[in-house]
Amino acid sequence: MWCWGLDLTRPCDELIAFAFSSAAARGAALRVVHGWDVPMVFGHDPEAVDPGHGIAMGLREASVLTDVLRPWRGKFPEVDVKEECVVGGAADHLVDASKDASLLVVGRRVRRSASGPRIGPVTHAVLHHAAVPVAVVQHL
Repeated sequence: MWCWGLDLTRPCDELIAFAFSSAAARGAALRVVHGWDVPMVFGHDPEAVDPGHGIAMGLREASVLTDVLRPWRGKFPEVDVKEECVVGGAADHLVDASKDASLLVVGRRVRRSASGPRIGPVTHAVLHHAAVPVAVVQHL
């Protein structure tokens, strides 16, 4: 099974295409993990959120994930896709998901910086702590 982290704020076609085409070429299932946080308007403690609001936010995130993946499922019908929307930081969830995967796919946005290229905090954490090989796909 391939595991892949997806940022729904700016989904990237290059990253999605890589994950789906790699899984299809190897006959692997694809587990898509999207970590999301409760908006700060609700405070620092996710447990303090009214359960009705928390459920509604979770359903909204899951719906967006399904919508983003729908065209890719159509292009790659042979790939078994498992969607996961989880509350909390993506890095922790991806490192945990790597324990059951054979490859973990993450993205790296191209950033212009005076100090040169750099990776983001999620990719950094995954590279240091994942239990499997990691494919880092550069994108805009």
